[in-house]
Amino acid sequence: MHRTRLHIAGRYDAETQLELDADKSHYLYRVLRMRVGDRLSVFDGKGHEYNATISEIGKTHATLHIENRVSSDTESRLRVHLVQGISRGERMDFVVQKATELGVKRITPVLTEYGVVKLDGARTEKRRDHWRKIAISACEQSGRLRLPRIDTPLPLNNWLGAKPKRVDMELILRPGAATALADIDSPRTKVCVLVGPEGGFSETELEDADIAGFQSVSLGPRVLRTETAAIAALTVLQSRWGDLR
Repeated sequence: MHRTRLHIAGRYDAETQLELDADKSHYLYRVLRMRVGDRLSVFDGKGHEYNATISEIGKTHATLHIENRVSSDTESRLRVHLVQGISRGERMDFVVQKATELGVKRITPVLTEYGVVKLDGARTEKRRDHWRKIAISACEQSGRLRLPRIDTPLPLNNWLGAKPKRVDMELILRPGAATALADIDSPRTKVCVLVGPEGGFSETELEDADIAGFQSVSLGPRVLRTETAAIAALTVLQSRWGDLR
């Protein structure tokens, strides 16, 4: 039987007592119906995981006895940064969830010219918090020890002007590109892949990406939906050079 995994941020060590907040206590007590003596795993999202036992639990409170640290290796050696054109509702949620399961290290949501989603002010941070919760849940389910970094959404042009410089390879998905993703040279450790929203990239955005050093690659003869393209690209990268080999 699969053991419950729970993300708890902060610093804690083996052989300590850990008080849970009301939301996590309610989740264990009401949703999972766990009781005193039940065992689970907890992880801090930064690479540490522990066995734990419930020592107290109620509707709004729970205490865990943190036991021994668990050694596991679920992080890919290939460091993938996904820059994703923001798509509507469940499509973007799906990308964040599956990208996390596939081991992506960082997700940067970007606003694009043909994108239908418009964000500003408080809505920007609210969406980031929403996607972070999806990533946490995906880590709990998939066995990952480290949470991917979820950036605050920003316009694509702004990101291109301040993008990270220490990257081995920068790729942009473009239907009809002469080079297939599966045929590129092996990246050493870090690769950035740029995926468009439902309407794709404008010609100006494609030109800007080219000037910024991005190589255009394709995923084959068919035009894929944005959420399909992102997951297909990550699967190719991890199966060729990551931990799905």
